[in-house]
Amino acid sequence: MVTTNKEFKILVVDDEEKILSVIKAYLEKEGFEVLTAKDGEEAIDIFEKEHIHLIILDLMLPKISGEKVCAKIRSVSSVPIIMLTAKIEEDNKIEGLSMGADDYVTKPFSNRELVSRVKALIRRTYRDNTPLAELLIINNGDLEIDVEKFIVKKRGENVNLTSNEFKILIVLLSKPGKVFSREELVNKAFGIDYDGFDRTIDTHIKNIRRKIEDDHRNPKYIVSVYGLGYKFITY
Repeated sequence: MVTTNKEFKILVVDDEEKILSVIKAYLEKEGFEVLTAKDGEEAIDIFEKEHIHLIILDLMLPKISGEKVCAKIRSVSSVPIIMLTAKIEEDNKIEGLSMGADDYVTKPFSNRELVSRVKALIRRTYRDNTPLAELLIINNGDLEIDVEKFIVKKRGENVNLTSNEFKILIVLLSKPGKVFSREELVNKAFGIDYDGFDRTIDTHIKNIRRKIEDDHRNPKYIVSVYGLGYKFITY
């Protein structure tokens, strides 16, 4: 299946009209469909009504802050988020990423660089891996994964996975029982252009286990295969 930018809908959230219009113009030139919001309340309203594929989110927003918008979205979805802010301190960046953002761009920024980051994140997130059903129900409903909406539920309750964690989970689910090496998981989940280390997979796996396993120390879903990697077991 070949995908084009026209298939992806992006939500840009910023309280500065000029920034909104410029980002919108650059993204539309690349073929993306773009929706905009000027405050956190409007952003959440649009997200709940539309099928959004990626969000560019400013932190300094009226009504509801960008941090709270991110937390709200992360409580129900793993949709990719790029944080956009004037804050440049390292602590701010770490805080933003720890709350679930996938990338972080500081103002002032190059619009071409931002578009490039959007394309890279779209490519890593929506790469045409082995097709999955839109809704996966595992172990009589113990786990439910809505592949289309980036939603994971554990016994009916939403599980707050980050976008990267969700991508890894989907790769594992694409072939239950198959052992994926760390390198394979990196390439399939993030792409060969990912500049992280394959050992970061261990951290992501640990976090996923804490969220979906009954006992993360004795996992029944994501099982380690010593010296080889990880596999997903279904029941």
